[in-house]
Amino acid sequence: MARLDPIAPQLDFIFEEPQPSRRIWPVRELVSQARDLVEREFADVWVEGEISNHRPGPSGHVYFTVKDADAQLPVVLFRRQAMLLRFRPEDGQHVLVRGRVSVYEQRGQMQLVAETMEPAGSGSLQLAFEQLKERLKSEGLFEAAGKRPLPTFPRCAGIVTSPTGAVIRDFLNIVNRRHSGLNVLLYPVSVQGESAPIEIETALANLNAAHPNLVDLIVLARGGGSLEDLAAFNSERVARAIASSRLPVVSAVGHETDFTIADFVADLRAPTPSAAAELITEAQHKIAERLFTQAHRLERAARFHLLQARQRLSRVPVSRTESRMWTLLHQLEQRLDELAFRAEATLRAQIRARCDRVAELSSAVLRHDPRQSLAHARGHLADYRARIDRAVERLMDASAAELRALDARLRALSPLAVLDRGYALVLAADGAILRSAAQISAGDQVTTRLAEGEFTSRVESTSPPATSFHPASQ
Repeated sequence: MARLDPIAPQLDFIFEEPQPSRRIWPVRELVSQARDLVEREFADVWVEGEISNHRPGPSGHVYFTVKDADAQLPVVLFRRQAMLLRFRPEDGQHVLVRGRVSVYEQRGQMQLVAETMEPAGSGSLQLAFEQLKERLKSEGLFEAAGKRPLPTFPRCAGIVTSPTGAVIRDFLNIVNRRHSGLNVLLYPVSVQGESAPIEIETALANLNAAHPNLVDLIVLARGGGSLEDLAAFNSERVARAIASSRLPVVSAVGHETDFTIADFVADLRAPTPSAAAELITEAQHKIAERLFTQAHRLERAARFHLLQARQRLSRVPVSRTESRMWTLLHQLEQRLDELAFRAEATLRAQIRARCDRVAELSSAVLRHDPRQSLAHARGHLADYRARIDRAVERLMDASAAELRALDARLRALSPLAVLDRGYALVLAADGAILRSAAQISAGDQVTTRLAEGEFTSRVESTSPPATSFHPASQ
């Protein structure tokens, strides 16, 4: 029978192998951890390969793939970095891309976030130059039919250049020497750097928007330099600003061996800024030279004729010469007097005409003098006032006559008028008119009103009315 050892289970527990703990990663956390590791390890790398699947996004970002014979890597070039490229990426180009390796979490895909990119084997500026040149040429911006002729005799030339360089000094020296009457309007700009294309574009637009008679042509000038120094004049902004210019544009950028996009788009290319000054003053300089030649020939001819006149004069006797001189002098004096008489007569005629005109205008002014109109108005006003006074007087007389007539009629109808013919009014004590003896009794007090005054009496007796009435006067 086997004996149980109480220590065995404990030993089994001690020597049992531990089981590893299991960690479950969320996909997002795992991909995020991997992205952090990759970005720390490959924070700044250069990758060389061939562009494929190039596709610009609506946001301005650029997406493509760099590949070689064995592998490929997605690349994203964000909008800000894409705007700084000096060439246009295309499928099949062999490029060097600098950036950082990252992981696009939404797809779990490794990609290269590019910072800069340049063509492998050739400079980016040269490639950008060739690409822009071919594109603008295909649009017809280099066609000779679209070139505008320069004005033969410009009055003012606008020059777009740096105000501190030797270009403007050389340009002004040549203009002053060949055509001092030409005005030069300087529009200062930066001729290199990131802001140069915008400043040059603004300068061309402002000179074209100026008064039509202010500027006749524009000279775009800069000294020589490397391809990087001349990058502003190889930009598309400057090229299209030149093409849309209403004024003729002369490109005088760099040395004679330097060519820029501005040279091909401009209406005229000058090898140097000094040559541009000579070209725009060529017609005036030729005229000045022609005038100098003609003046020299005229001086020689005048000297020759003067010599011949002196020779002829030496053969003429002195007395005859003096007589002819006095005759000529008298003729000139007579002619001068005649012209003076004619001038005096003309002046008098003009003075008379001016006086007549002044008199006519004075008469017209007097006819329209407001003081005369006011005097006439005052006369009419006085006449109207007198007529109104007479009319009011007649109206008042008529009204007074009518009033008197009405007063007479009123008096005739008044009961008081009867009193004037000897009648009287008998009033009771209460003031009522007595018309019958029945209205009173003996002993009543009555008032009798006469034509002049009244008196009071007491009734002694009354009697009935008689059949007939006989006035007391009868």
